[in-house]
Amino acid sequence: MQELLSKALKRAEGLVDYCEIRFEDSQLLSIRFQGKGLDRINHDTQYGGNVRALCRGGWGFASFNNLADLDDSLQAACEQARFAGEAKQGTSQLAPVPIVNDTVIPVYTLDPRAVSLDEKVRILTHYSDLILGYDPAITSVSIIYNEKTTTLYFANSEGSYIKQEKLDIGANLGGLARRGDVTVSHGIGRGSSIGMDCILGLDADLQEACNILVQLLDAPQVQAGVYTTICDPAMAGLFVHEAFGHLSEADDIFRNPDIIKTMTLGRRLGRDILTIYDTGEYATGRGHLVYDDEGVASERTYLIKDGILVGRLHSRESAAAMGEKPTGSARAINYQHPPICRMRSTCIAPGTSTFADMIKDIELGVYAVGAHGGETNGEMFTFTAAYGYMIRNGQLAELVRDVQLMGNVFTTLANIDMVGNDAQADDSAGGCGKGEQSPLPTGSVSPHIRIQNVIIGGAR
Repeated sequence: MQELLSKALKRAEGLVDYCEIRFEDSQLLSIRFQGKGLDRINHDTQYGGNVRALCRGGWGFASFNNLADLDDSLQAACEQARFAGEAKQGTSQLAPVPIVNDTVIPVYTLDPRAVSLDEKVRILTHYSDLILGYDPAITSVSIIYNEKTTTLYFANSEGSYIKQEKLDIGANLGGLARRGDVTVSHGIGRGSSIGMDCILGLDADLQEACNILVQLLDAPQVQAGVYTTICDPAMAGLFVHEAFGHLSEADDIFRNPDIIKTMTLGRRLGRDILTIYDTGEYATGRGHLVYDDEGVASERTYLIKDGILVGRLHSRESAAAMGEKPTGSARAINYQHPPICRMRSTCIAPGTSTFADMIKDIELGVYAVGAHGGETNGEMFTFTAAYGYMIRNGQLAELVRDVQLMGNVFTTLANIDMVGNDAQADDSAGGCGKGEQSPLPTGSVSPHIRIQNVIIGGAR
């Protein structure tokens, strides 16, 4: 493969300023339980590649499904780049990076290719039976297991060649319960980049989730208001990814003067206790990355350090445009797309506070647990917790449902007044959906955090 790609790249010499080729051979498996049992099993193959070329600041991109079409795609990408460059009349700028020649093979804890389909179905059927048999109020099961194994090749006109073997596993397991007019859902999520053992031994966790699910049927809606709020690691991870992480992706920043002004390095965004970073270093998580899709080594990138905005996530193009360093953050969901700036595992660094420290002086507050998703609009966000507990006089009180957190990301960052010492990873099925490249695997590692004056939506 290296010889084939190198020969193709030589044909781009003199035509464009830069050229790269990615080729992917992936096997995908999806198993879904819905309602009362197994719903479907899907197998799929992603086999193909792309050529991306740069000329006078203009990009060309062409994908193909057969290596026999590589030369035609290379010619098409180069022609597109030359046409775009003539129209742009610009200068090609890519931040310099080391030339790499490497092969990456994960150290698997349990390679899913060594486990039969029958055994995978048996494991998930056991969990389905456990959920449905826990309580008569649980009327439906929802289990999604996704598995992708990939061999990815990358070569560029600067001389880099990388072969990577990748694994991505994501699973959500839960149920739906009904009583009268009340319908609630809850479950657990798991994921890994090194083994399907992440879905083994989940009986106790699922029983705990089923217990919460049944209790939620009788739980009141939270009363809308403004509260001191403690977010568990899953909710803190959702907040840091959706509300702040996307604002740190530099391909959106360098083209938008308003965002450049808002995200000026050196701006204080939080207290000294707050440090946020993005990384590909955690091998067990779905955000694990050794090299990005531009052949740049992944690294820990600090975004906020001691409350100060200190960095952002870069591709080679955005780094050159802003005079900064590439961060190994250029990612594509598959060979049909060019890479764009994306998060890997976005993390809040642990602090020194215990949960007891956080809760003891709260007269009336909310403990938001788990993450059911949400949406952002510029600086504004709305996130839904899986459930919550009221905090009364320094103690956890009644279980509540329909807990929504709303607010402005910068105000919220400034209002984080305690950071826990108990960082936990959060991985599940699904992923990030930026640029219609969804679901790209990402992760988070965060501790509990306490935030003052959070708007909580609920009953009135």
